[in-house]
Amino acid sequence: MQTRNLINGEWRDAPSGATFDVTNPATDEVIAKVPDGGAGQAVAAIAAARAALPSWRALPAAERAGPLAKLASLMLAKQDELAKLLTREQGKPLAEARGEISYAASFISWAAEEAKRVYGETVPASRTDQRILVLRQAVGVVAAITPWNFPAAMITRKLGPALAAGCTIIVKPAEQTPLSAFAIGELALEAGIPAGVLNIITGDSAAIGQAIFADPTVRKVSFTGSTAVGQKLMVAAANNVVRLSLELGGHAPFLVFDDADVDAAVIGAIKSKFRNAGQTCVCPNRFFVQDGIYDEFVAKLAAALEPLRIGSGLDEGVSVGPLIDDDAVAKVRDHVDDALSHGATLRLGGKIFSPESGLTERFCQPTILEGVNASMKLNHEETFGPVAPIRRFTHEAEAIELANDSPYGLASYFYTRDNSRVWRVAEALEYGIVGANDGAPSTAQAPFGGVKMSGIGREGGRYVMHEYLNIKYVSIGID
Repeated sequence: MQTRNLINGEWRDAPSGATFDVTNPATDEVIAKVPDGGAGQAVAAIAAARAALPSWRALPAAERAGPLAKLASLMLAKQDELAKLLTREQGKPLAEARGEISYAASFISWAAEEAKRVYGETVPASRTDQRILVLRQAVGVVAAITPWNFPAAMITRKLGPALAAGCTIIVKPAEQTPLSAFAIGELALEAGIPAGVLNIITGDSAAIGQAIFADPTVRKVSFTGSTAVGQKLMVAAANNVVRLSLELGGHAPFLVFDDADVDAAVIGAIKSKFRNAGQTCVCPNRFFVQDGIYDEFVAKLAAALEPLRIGSGLDEGVSVGPLIDDDAVAKVRDHVDDALSHGATLRLGGKIFSPESGLTERFCQPTILEGVNASMKLNHEETFGPVAPIRRFTHEAEAIELANDSPYGLASYFYTRDNSRVWRVAEALEYGIVGANDGAPSTAQAPFGGVKMSGIGREGGRYVMHEYLNIKYVSIGID
């Protein structure tokens, strides 16, 4: 297990020798100590990426694709080891962690193929003595700032297309989960990705961020995290007019219509809401269920959730792991208490506890709240926990209005067996991602991203390549 920063192909401690602890959220066990770096290491990483850029960018696309494809293969070959490491630092159940490693590798392998399909074009000219070409070229040095909830996939979703496009990159992983990033770095070196093309640094987020935005070498920043931080990055980016991709907060609605397959809707709700203990940016935060099937849906959801095993993610058979830290616990508790104080009723769960000796008190029971209304915090704020607040609706138009009543627009879900309604609702929902009878729509080949205050840009498929490419217009005069 590597525990040092990767700069120019070398593993380095912080110059000061300072470190911080990486702990298992289920037990508070200290897993590792990693460098508490700062602006100096950020500057060194940027210099390494700048030096590596010309030769990496000049490689034919197929030659860049080769080591990327090998990296994806190595990740799959080491899937179990990577999954155990991910679970230890993040907490999610091993089955989910294995799934994340496969998901993470898919972004690398997809990008390796897309590297060969970065096409320019010719444009018909308006003069006989002119020819017009459009070229697509790598943006340059890229910085990626990633969150703790998907510590492998959120890196590869940025790393894969950036390197495939010919960029070099500095990755700043979340303080809670840097070990998965270092493991990917180890495999990247083994796969033959040259020194300086991928750099990984941990430490003081503010100091590292300031160094990134102060250096005109960095031409692109991709960030996944909160809207509040994203807004600050937009301000910081103005100084050097740095391009941004921002995947920010979500507040997903989940609509269930009278004509839905209720059993399928319950399965979709569990997939989308309760994986990773509800700590995903695309998980539903507001459930709206039509009067005709409301009681059936709630009863079946409660029956499906009740037997789920809660515990350490390292134990086989566990379905719900811990929340990431005490701040996450406090927010979930505050949202549940606030809802109950404003008239909600507790149908299931609601308890935060330690499921067994030796585990922390960060485990939240899957929770169902009924009688939810607009006055409650969880109707306006992202909970980031396994809490399903459910509200009735009567008409389709009402459901759409409730769903769109949010400044956020990342993901949304609805269930219906009416084909016309599928089209109407999908077009009416103001979200970048819509799962129509699908609780798990995310995939490497599709564009992932939001609208409104949920961000700008897209990750996934051919669309993500444009995030890391500049367009150059070449006008050629001829005789």
